[in-house]
Amino acid sequence: MRSLLFVALLVPACAAPRAAAPLLASSGDHRGVVSHVYRDLDRFIAAMDNPARVAWQKPDEVVAALRLSPGQAVADIGAGTGYFTFRLARAVGPGGKVYGVDIDERLVGLLRQRAAEAQARQVEAVKTAPDDPGLPAGAVDLVFICNTYHHIGDRVAWLRKLRPALKPGGRVADVDFFKRQLPVGPPVKRKLSRREVKDEFARAGYRFVEEIQILPHQYFLVFAPGEGPA
Repeated sequence: MRSLLFVALLVPACAAPRAAAPLLASSGDHRGVVSHVYRDLDRFIAAMDNPARVAWQKPDEVVAALRLSPGQAVADIGAGTGYFTFRLARAVGPGGKVYGVDIDERLVGLLRQRAAEAQARQVEAVKTAPDDPGLPAGAVDLVFICNTYHHIGDRVAWLRKLRPALKPGGRVADVDFFKRQLPVGPPVKRKLSRREVKDEFARAGYRFVEEIQILPHQYFLVFAPGEGPA
């Protein structure tokens, strides 16, 4: 199976602690195209699913804060191993839908396998291209992006492509690391500040809705389509 080349997209389902950094070989200027190649996928998966991550990621609290309703549809962008995907699936229930979106064919296969084993029929694994959200028009009530946004190359263009996937009243939630030295997450030079994220969403035609302050190392911002250049 071919190795993954991240042409400006994601470290799936939120970054692992820094111990996971040797799993990747990287190149690029971190302003546009960035490439990541997994050297050891098994170790990478173990880092993503590490139980110690719960202490700082607070995944159940994050999902609860999204205030999802049974029957809603959600897209988990950079789903990876399904760390958030299956929690989102429980929140929307068997009558809902969760698109687990990733650009890594191997991780999409893993997500599909885990969904089958869990009999989570509301989970659909989606393989997409780095510059494409991979979602049908009018498909989702919420797009959830966890520590993936800063890997996108032309983020404003990507966000514009994303807008048609949202249902009326749809939202986009972005969780990412504060732009400072932290015990977990990527190097500071690869991070985006809250101000940068809010500015890019505005340029893509979104309005800022709220900030949820429950995470020690990450901001948690919510947006919706609205005023602003498209």
